[in-house]
Amino acid sequence: MSENIYHIQLLARETQKDIQKEARRNMWRSGGQDVAAIAQARGLVFRERENSIFSDAWVPLAVFFIIVGLIAGRSAPLIALGVALLLIAGISRYWKDVALLGVAYERSFDRTRVFPGEPVQMHMHIINDKPLPLTWVQIRDTLPVAIEQESRLAQTTSEIIGQYTWQITLSMAGHETIDREVTLRFPKRGFYKLGPVSYASGDIFTLFTLTRDHDYRDQLVVYPQIYPLAELGLPPKEPFGEVKVRRSLFTDPVKTQGIRDYQPGDRFRDVHWKATAVRGHLQTKVYDPSTGMTIAIFLNVATYAKHWMGFNPEQLERAVSVAGSIANYGIQQGWGVGVYANGSVPNSDQPIRVAPGRSPDQLGHVLEALAAVTEFGTAAIDRMMLRESARLPWASTMVLVTAVVTEEIMVTLIRLKEAGRRVTLVSLATDPPPKGLGSILTYHIPANAPAFQKGVKHFTATAAALSQIPAPEPVEISFERE
Repeated sequence: MSENIYHIQLLARETQKDIQKEARRNMWRSGGQDVAAIAQARGLVFRERENSIFSDAWVPLAVFFIIVGLIAGRSAPLIALGVALLLIAGISRYWKDVALLGVAYERSFDRTRVFPGEPVQMHMHIINDKPLPLTWVQIRDTLPVAIEQESRLAQTTSEIIGQYTWQITLSMAGHETIDREVTLRFPKRGFYKLGPVSYASGDIFTLFTLTRDHDYRDQLVVYPQIYPLAELGLPPKEPFGEVKVRRSLFTDPVKTQGIRDYQPGDRFRDVHWKATAVRGHLQTKVYDPSTGMTIAIFLNVATYAKHWMGFNPEQLERAVSVAGSIANYGIQQGWGVGVYANGSVPNSDQPIRVAPGRSPDQLGHVLEALAAVTEFGTAAIDRMMLRESARLPWASTMVLVTAVVTEEIMVTLIRLKEAGRRVTLVSLATDPPPKGLGSILTYHIPANAPAFQKGVKHFTATAAALSQIPAPEPVEISFERE
């Protein structure tokens, strides 16, 4: 249900963007200057400001010059001065009113999902879709980080305050489109919002300046950093216990081990019809029980035993990366992988839940959920594990990633183990997990693990997956360009 809602929201956003782009193209051709049409074309106009050095006394003064010129024997200089003032006032007002009409600013990205440090190319299209040229137009776009072309000081400042204003001022001819391209790099995971945008322009004499702020926003997602399990100190082979079993009550319909003769009690949907046609009697699929592993990763966002003690941001980021690395490993093994966190969804008080699945998009859903993790906990992780365990397949493995191991967590893990659950504890605490957990599989990943050291090459999900493939002999890998 949650995936359907996500796709519906994504489709609605894309449809809204298409509507806005079409409105921008048609607004000037229709000849109308309706405020509603302008708002639809460039996003909601939530503020408009007008500055002017024009004085209301100019028009009476121009009339006065014309009258004096006529009285004084049709003085050409005075009459010309009055007419010039009237023309300047009229042209300036008209130019100001239509300056931003047909002006559009659009962003596009080469990708909207990246890992920390990866470049994002942002293409900007500035359009003046009307015959009237613009002597000047200024675009100000609010970005979460400074562009890569900026100085190191500007980039550091934007990281501290979480905002950067990209500004460009240029002149445009009628029906002209100007393209610009900048590079963005995000140092940390998270959901980053771009916008709002402000347009500013005016008349040719710079007497009037009109500024409009538009609620034009985009969103970029930065996944958590991914590491190979070996870099984390975890065994690269069967880190959560032996996977293969001789017999199992649970089978995975994804992979077929073989076929056998049909037996009473076999499910009708397991009949292998092609083999049946060849052999002349019913044949049933035999599934490989080793492919039925499902892991549910539980992430504890608490880094101290008590919430009032605050949180350790570095430990939280390490825990999120470990959870993402385990999920990436499970996906590459063909397991069903899900993630649960007691941190709240952005702009909500609901915890993060991604049910286990094997779809091709499952890794993206898991990493996107982890990118949204914040330090604000909604409930204790031990209570969340007990509640969610009833909804998980019985043969699934519950993996807890936590930076703090409390007595409540230990009691919960023991209860789940005694109930027959497969449980694994991955601790990132300063000290190794305390004794008393019995046969529960435990790992300790200290802060000085190789993956967390500066200077160590960070991995994307693809690189981390490729690093797990054994290569006993040197091989040559060639990539075909599309």
